[in-house]
Amino acid sequence: MFRRRLGWILVGTSLLLHIFTIYCFARQPDIFAAFTVVPIWLWGGFGLLLSCAAFYFLRASLSLIMTGVWVITLLVGADEKSGLENFGKSPPLPGPAEPYQGKTVIRVITLNCALFKYGSPAPDLSVWQPDIVLLQDIYPHQVREIADVLYGGRGDYRANQTNGLVTRWKIQREIRNPNQRDEQLTILLPSGEEIEVVNVHLLTAATDLRLWTKAAWVTHRNNRVIRENELSLTRQILEQTTKFPDTPTLFGGDFNAPASDIVHRQLSRDFVDAFSSVGTGWGDTFHRRFPILRIDHLYATQHFIPVRSLAVTTRNSDHRMVIADFLMGSTSPR
Repeated sequence: MFRRRLGWILVGTSLLLHIFTIYCFARQPDIFAAFTVVPIWLWGGFGLLLSCAAFYFLRASLSLIMTGVWVITLLVGADEKSGLENFGKSPPLPGPAEPYQGKTVIRVITLNCALFKYGSPAPDLSVWQPDIVLLQDIYPHQVREIADVLYGGRGDYRANQTNGLVTRWKIQREIRNPNQRDEQLTILLPSGEEIEVVNVHLLTAATDLRLWTKAAWVTHRNNRVIRENELSLTRQILEQTTKFPDTPTLFGGDFNAPASDIVHRQLSRDFVDAFSSVGTGWGDTFHRRFPILRIDHLYATQHFIPVRSLAVTTRNSDHRMVIADFLMGSTSPR
């Protein structure tokens, strides 16, 4: 009797956890931000443990059904599924970006440089010969150093607070927000077209996982609200200073929020996430030694077609860099 009762308790607990997990990750209420700051598969692991234990004690079909429900949920809801869904797509390769269907592509990289705490990532960046690099956690003189290594003094660069951008092309205009770690630049392409590039570094994520305390829940809620406000302001500036959404725009950086976080929904209408669209392999970018969160992203408006994307480890940062190749166009590749 005890084993049977314990089995039902475990199944019921697994079911309640599943319902709560689906609600939190689907609706993303700020009050439960502490719950969604970790990957969904962590909670799924707990749920699977409960349902498997229930099968051991109960030997009933319901526990197997609950196990199947969790497996389906993780396959559908985990951000890491992008790399699996894009299996078979060609990744970016070191060296100059290869043309796509005979057309020249633009190679873009974003990387949090950790203030060169682990050394300069310039050599690792140069291997990929990027056209545009978005940099976060970097001082202005370090931005120039990377520009010189990548382009031999023939490129262009800008820095704002601890953000920077380097490019092989000419920067026509720079818009700074003195209150945030972001920058917006207009870049002139060899074709004569102008594109906007927005480089963001949103508020550092809260890390208090003492979920049994009220303070942790309050901290995570307030932390997320600030990031939402930061991104909203950055978008407002973009809309006020360009003909957005008619302006070709690349938007990326360190969002300090996983891909499932509600902050990214501000961009979902007008932008496509390069890695979700065509990324291959393990896309998580933090921490580089054990990457379990994809917090570094590259987005683009419909004027660009993402054709390749990859997250690559560098020993010179605690983040992995995200590489994406884009075509100028308005339709998705086959």
